[in-house]
Amino acid sequence: MMKKMMISAMATMMLMAPQTALAKTQKTVYLTFDDGPSRNTLKVLNILDKNHVKGTFFVTGQQPQCFPYIKMMAQKGHAIGLHTYSHNYAKVYASVNAFNKDLDQIQKVVVKETGHQSKLVRFPGGTNNTVSRHYGYKVMTKLTRSMNAQGYNYIDWNVETGDATGRPLSPTQLAKNACVPMKNVVILMHDTSAKDNTVKALPMIIQYYKDRGYTFKKVNANTRCRFKPAN
Repeated sequence: MMKKMMISAMATMMLMAPQTALAKTQKTVYLTFDDGPSRNTLKVLNILDKNHVKGTFFVTGQQPQCFPYIKMMAQKGHAIGLHTYSHNYAKVYASVNAFNKDLDQIQKVVVKETGHQSKLVRFPGGTNNTVSRHYGYKVMTKLTRSMNAQGYNYIDWNVETGDATGRPLSPTQLAKNACVPMKNVVILMHDTSAKDNTVKALPMIIQYYKDRGYTFKKVNANTRCRFKPAN
């Protein structure tokens, strides 16, 4: 009887061990896209669908003709965040009130297209952008407090493709920049009409993380990736 109990206990330990190891080694990647929707949005959505992964889109109001794609993002199960309506640094960073007013404008678009509010935010340029200091004193510090007070989760990134550097990079180089063997990866990409190479790089990026056993997730209220405010 004692021998059977010992064997049973050992079997239980063996079953539990792989689960514990898996929890310790689990790797996560978040695919995030700023500045859309655009004429490239459908291409991005099709690639995500084909690979059975979800992404997070931080949308703006720069191309109103593409607003219906926001509804499509939601219908396909992707996360939608707010990236301000105008994406105009001088306008949104003039004050907390100016930022909130602009944010509310894109929020109304999201509600119209999806029927739901978004509580996800990405600041234009990121929380640590240095441009904002030219328009509002300590505005980023004030804005992070304002977002927290309103129940928003603001998200930055820890890996980027480099598709916003101002110089054209090949799809291969964009993918290389984005493929980093970290445990938790939040990748910054851009969804605009000029980012054709980002679309071409996306399948390579997805395959890299799939091959290495990453779990693809979309940003939610509990996701944390934040820079320290630059001012």
